Amino acid sequence: MDTEQNCCIKKKHREEPEYKKLIHRLNRIEGQVRGIRNMVEDERYCVDILTQVAAIQSALHAFNRELLTNHIKTCVVEDIREGDDQVVDELCDTIKKLMK
Repeated sequence: MDTEQNCCIKKKHREEPEYKKLIHRLNRIEGQVRGIRNMVEDERYCVDILTQVAAIQSALHAFNRELLTNHIKTCVVEDIREGDDQVVDELCDTIKKLMK
């Protein structure tokens, strides 16, 4: 990656408890996805697979809620305190994307 691309990538340091909680959720979701793959390979019944897909979607929504809550409480609050009101527009756009 060249420096032009790196200059536009935002980063966020997460404290250890937040980091661990998010990684734990993602690891669980990853395991659920592998489980569905195994169900397909084992020729499991469609409804059973669909039920597991719904569980993954629910887990992803929970992950998004957790991440969005943390984002608002840290990034958004800090940017507003520093006078960057554009973060509100960014937040609104993000919420619109999540609600599709």
